Amino acid sequence: MCSKPVIGVFALQGAVIPHKPHIEACGAEFRAVKTQADFEAVDAFILPGGESTTMLKLIERFDLWDILAEQFAEKPIWGICAGTILMAETVTDPVQKSFNLLPITVRRNGYGRQLNSHHAPIDGYNVSFIRAPVITDISDSITVLAEHEGSPVWVECGNKVASTFHPELTMDYPSPMHKAFIAKI
Repeated sequence: MCSKPVIGVFALQGAVIPHKPHIEACGAEFRAVKTQADFEAVDAFILPGGESTTMLKLIERFDLWDILAEQFAEKPIWGICAGTILMAETVTDPVQKSFNLLPITVRRNGYGRQLNSHHAPIDGYNVSFIRAPVITDISDSITVLAEHEGSPVWVECGNKVASTFHPELTMDYPSPMHKAFIAKI
């Protein structure tokens, strides 16, 4: 009998719990992860939306960079909004450190301030763009899964996936994005 895949949602900061019903609706196990032991016990990661600079400060404060980089190199990862920023090769406005997991360039808060946050359908599923980054450049190895306003908003390369929007905030479980990610595991 196959066991359920365990999806670890990085839980230092950001939208963690809203992923739980989506993950469970896909037949996987949700786990909030914060420690090295947690990271090692999951099959895949979701880097949630939140505030990327705060996440970076907490990663540094708790000395998690090296173990996260090691785990991220080995396992499937989906970065959402701030998580996409942490996965990008290059981050602008302002420049900041990232894990360089996807050959993309991301402009932080590319759609504008909080007041410019909005909802839009992506593949027929309503999602939220909240102070969302914009993917401004991609390499040839990136597959664009969806676009919004002429920019890629959902991309993949191998077992790494990124979206600039929040599907977890829509309470129609599971999102097609969660289904697609969990199907990779």
